Amino acid sequence: MTLSALLFVAAAGWLSAIGPQQTPSPPAKVAPRSISPFFTPAPVTPKRVDADGFLRRWLLLEPINKPSRTNTNLTSVYVRKTLYTEYFPDQFKVIPHDGDKVKVADQELTWHALDSANFNVKLFRLAYGLSKATYGIVCWAVTVVDSPRDMNKVRLSVGSNSASVWWLNGDETVDLFNDRHMIVDDVVSKRLTLHKGRNVLRGGLINGPGLSDFCVRFIDEDGRPITDIATRLE
Repeated sequence: MTLSALLFVAAAGWLSAIGPQQTPSPPAKVAPRSISPFFTPAPVTPKRVDADGFLRRWLLLEPINKPSRTNTNLTSVYVRKTLYTEYFPDQFKVIPHDGDKVKVADQELTWHALDSANFNVKLFRLAYGLSKATYGIVCWAVTVVDSPRDMNKVRLSVGSNSASVWWLNGDETVDLFNDRHMIVDDVVSKRLTLHKGRNVLRGGLINGPGLSDFCVRFIDEDGRPITDIATRLE
């Protein structure tokens, strides 16, 4: 057998040993980002709080970029300075509408009227689903609480991940500082009054790395959830 024939036989044996050529698999399809199933669009009709009193209907602003590599700096001084900074006009007065836009530095951000599928409002999932920054952010939330009567000696109860400040009818009511996980009834306000009719609840949340969410409800003097109130978006 000639040398060329031997080389041909050897090559054929080597190819047979390694098997047929593998065709590269096409890249896996990546599902489009979505805020579903964590949120659904909120209609204009009032929404009763859930059986445990949690407020699920909110106007949520797309996250404001606030780079931070850690949550260990979320002291009361830092959080107050950050959340009392006016990022857009009438920040502490406006009751936005779905689709309203604000300009914050080089960002154009949109308000979204949404119902949360869970008792805790998952801001990380909102930001991720909208392809926005998920870390190093400041978030704003607004809702209008309808009370059927004047309710005295009630308390606002909040849990958040991470730090947050909450205002009821323009007055600071609850604050949460430092790096923390969201825990139901983590911080409870002093006794307050829910007025008959319209009460505006506003919250600001700051987060560096990690997840971000919050849960809010009103409780009575014995710690029981108040369930005969509703939320609406003007």
